[in-house]
Order: sequence, then C-alpha cells, then structure tokens
Amino acid sequence: MSDDYQIDIPPSFFAVYTDARGRLSEPLATVRTRYEVCEDLANHLVQHAQLLHHVEVPSEDEILRRIQAGLCSAESGVSAPEARWIVRRLAELLNWPAPAGEEPAAD
Repeated sequence: MSDDYQIDIPPSFFAVYTDARGRLSEPLATVRTRYEVCEDLANHLVQHAQLLHHVEVPSEDEILRRIQAGLCSAESGVSAPEARWIVRRLAELLNWPAPAGEEPAAD
C-alpha cells in the first residue's frame, strides 16, 4: 500500500503527539488530521491577530497570550498542547517573537 500523503508535518507538531520514548501516542492518520486542523487554524488567526495589534492591543505577547487562553477553553476543539503549537505557529507566521515562556517552534 502506497502512502500518498504529500503534506510535510513539522517535527514540532509531531512532538505534540510523541511520548517520552519517541513513539506516536495517536495513529498517524489522526496526527495528520490534527495537524491540518491546527495549521489551518493558525493561518486563519493571522488576520485576527493583526487586527488586534492595530486596533486594540499593542503588545504582540499579550495578543498571543489571549489567543492561547481562548484556544485552551473546552469549546475550542483543540487540546492544550495543540493550542501552544498553534500560538507558536501563529507567531512564526506573523514574524513575531515566540510567546513569553515558550520555546521557538523547531521546524
């Protein structure tokens, strides 16, 4: 059986689903699906973050902190580790510094 999946998943996202022994904690198909959801969400949040930056909140760190808080709510549909990854990816897309207390995404 051929694996025709053509989207490269960055190591930083695999780390969200990798246990201490380096094994995936979920099936690869699930990780792929979750990556697509999280990457899409990060891209959709770019415009929202830019709007906040220009209209309401001057601090990039504060914007990222607020977005992460929202993503950590039960209604968001993403886990806390996914929320952290989304916010790091969002900062990368915006060319903003990684959120305070966060490691930069290693892609």
